[in-house]
Amino acid sequence: MPLSDPLFYAFAAPAVFLMAMGKGGFGGNLAVLAMPVMAMSAPALQAAAIMMPILLIMDAMSCWAWRRTWSRENLVIMLPAGIAGTFVGYLTAAMVSDAALRLMIGVLSLAFCLQAWLARAGEAPARRPDWARGSFWSAISGFTSFISHVGGPQLAVYLLPQKLPKEVLAGTFTIHFAIINIVKTPGFMALGSFTPQNLWTSAVLAPVAVAGTAFGIWLVRRVSTALFYRIMYVILFFVALKLVWDGVRGLAG
Repeated sequence: MPLSDPLFYAFAAPAVFLMAMGKGGFGGNLAVLAMPVMAMSAPALQAAAIMMPILLIMDAMSCWAWRRTWSRENLVIMLPAGIAGTFVGYLTAAMVSDAALRLMIGVLSLAFCLQAWLARAGEAPARRPDWARGSFWSAISGFTSFISHVGGPQLAVYLLPQKLPKEVLAGTFTIHFAIINIVKTPGFMALGSFTPQNLWTSAVLAPVAVAGTAFGIWLVRRVSTALFYRIMYVILFFVALKLVWDGVRGLAG
């Protein structure tokens, strides 16, 4: 049977909808804000285990929506490094401080946003994909995605300066993390997290995930490219603030 606590669903349903919007392509970093909300009413590991099957549903919808709009050149660079980072995260999960990671990612993301705004990123020439930057940020993204489910900000640092068409940006994010989530799944199975109760709870929340993903896809298609990029930078900025806050609070005990 699924969890029966109404308080859990009061927190979980909005969190799943928020995450699904991001998975649909509108603000791919929203998952960072959603997971702490869900974890307020369930242990963090259980919340993550409940979310994993839902993530796969979101990924399937998003991959279908953006199946023709993604950057092959970037994915060839990003995926090998991202998978390698995920594997390292699995091997070292017990040795890494989640709080320190969140603080580090938050500070780097804040610095990136401030630098972009001060340099007037909208006027700067678009960067080309490159192996050095792409491999570095993708490996860090895969590592932190397994450790603390925070992989989006690092890829944003790499992809946003390229000024890709909004549909291509959404598709590249979507396909990359769909594959990373498939790679992560055996790790959760090894931890014994996919209990019948957790899977039933995932099934109860699945319709919310479908609605949120569809809404995120709809928003990407309706919002202008200029506004879309402004929103992406603002979301990244507030996600970075949240990560810094979580990291400082965690390290302070």
